[in-house]
This record gives sequence, C-alpha cells and structure tokens, in this order.
Amino acid sequence: MRTVLVSLWVWFAIGTLIVLWVPIMAVARIVDRDPAHYWAGYTLRIMGRLFTYVNPYWQIELEGPFPDDPRTPYVVVGNHFSQADPPIIARVPWEMKWVAKKELFDLPFAGWLLRLSGDISVDRTNKKSRAQVLTTASDYLANKCSVMFFPEGTRSRDGRVQRFSDGAFRLAIETGVPVLPIAIDGTHEALPKHSIWFDPNPEPIRVKVLDPVDTSAYAESEARALQRHVRAKIIQQIATWRGTTLEAVDGRADAEAAAEKWIDAGPDTREKGAEEAHPGEASVKPRAHPGASEPGG
Repeated sequence: MRTVLVSLWVWFAIGTLIVLWVPIMAVARIVDRDPAHYWAGYTLRIMGRLFTYVNPYWQIELEGPFPDDPRTPYVVVGNHFSQADPPIIARVPWEMKWVAKKELFDLPFAGWLLRLSGDISVDRTNKKSRAQVLTTASDYLANKCSVMFFPEGTRSRDGRVQRFSDGAFRLAIETGVPVLPIAIDGTHEALPKHSIWFDPNPEPIRVKVLDPVDTSAYAESEARALQRHVRAKIIQQIATWRGTTLEAVDGRADAEAAAEKWIDAGPDTREKGAEEAHPGEASVKPRAHPGASEPGG
C-alpha cells in the first residue's frame, strides 16, 4: 500500500509541476534571445531536476568530469533503461537539446514544454523526420549547444545495453564535435519499463559523465566503429558499478558489436567500422555537404 500511495503522490507532484511550468516556460522562451534557446531549455531541465526530488525512494549519485565550458558543444549519448532517465540526467550542470519521439511532443502540457524548450521531435517511422533531426541538431551544435541522444531508440527491457544506431555518431564526425558518453544505471529497477509504480527498494541510481571521445580522426565511413567504441565505454562503466562482466551488461555480447571487441578500438578499426549494417544499427545520414548528391554524401 505504501508503494501505491507514494507512487500516486509522485505522479501527482510531477503532473502539477508540468502544468505550473507552462507559463514559466512561455516567459523564458519570450525573453531568451539566444539562437539556441539555451536558457529556455535550461529552465525545462530545472523542472526535470525537481521531478527527482519529489520521489523519496531515489538516491541519486552524479559524477563528472563535467565540461569546463557549458557552451562547448558535444553530441551527448547515453544508454536508456527507464522513463526516469531524462529527469535524472537533467541534473547535469549544462543545457542540451534532447531528441525525443514525436508522441511526447503531441501530449498536452508536456509536449508544449518540449516545444518551448527547443527539444527535437523525431517520428521514428519516417525516414525524412530522422534525417531532419540531424539537420536540426547540427544547427544547435553550430550555436554552441549540445544535443542529447539515446541511440538505443527505446528503453531496455532487461537492464542490458542494447543496439545503438549510428546517426548521432555520424553527426559528431561530420560536425567535428566530440562525443560525450553518459552512463546511467539503477533506473530500470526504480521505474521498470511499462510500469507506473516506483520500486520502494531500488538500488542507488548512478549517473556518470565519461571522458569525451575525440572524433577528429574518424572518417564519416567509420561512424559505426565510433558508435561501437562509445557503446563499449558505457557498458564498461555499468559493469564496473555492478561488479560483473561486460558480457552480463551487453545485450549484443554474441554479435560483432560485442563490447569486449570494441572497448579499446579506435578509428583505425576501419574495416569493421565500415561493414554492412546489422539489424538495429541503421544509419541516419545528416545534411548533405555542398555539391553532394545525397545527404551525407
């Protein structure tokens, strides 16, 4: 009964904050003259942080290193275990635009907030929409605002890191921006997928910003090698927290993308990085270069 009562309280508090935040966000958007709507977005992240404080069950540990300059742009990528991931990751001390599924933008109140913040909507069933995401993200990076992707595309069902797509990594290479990995663990127990009830006895929720990965030595054809290397770094951190092996955390441990094969890999891993796409590793190309015949050409 206590779990039900506390869960109802948390959802009520979250719903109230969402409704109250709409006029705050409207004002923030009006007065924010930054081309990336940086401060409007940061105002929404404050609301996300407040979500994490109304839940008495959550013990959150956030570790750096954090970027010295919050306006240094990164392509930020993280694993995705739960609906709780975004507000918890919002505790990091800088603004970044989030890529989120279109269905969230269609919601009343919550969707209005996402639009006011300048976050990026993606229709995962529409190839043109996925390409437009990378064009919009590139514009934000050019205006010194980081962009956040969950390359798995959906939440993990079993607490293991699943397949990553290549689009965010191709974007980072094309724009010359470092990739900033974020590892998160514990949220799959705190708020399991397809559940509205908060676990009363979750493990501590851990978030760690890993060292940025320089993309300057990678060619666009090596986006998959970069993707697999970054994914392996995230898996390594989660395995360290859990005191287990890479294989136990890796949802692709039996495939070519297995973390143990890519943890020490770099841009010289050219043949593997340029191989044909495996299921779940589809590549979305960003905007075309001048004179190119197709996007990313």
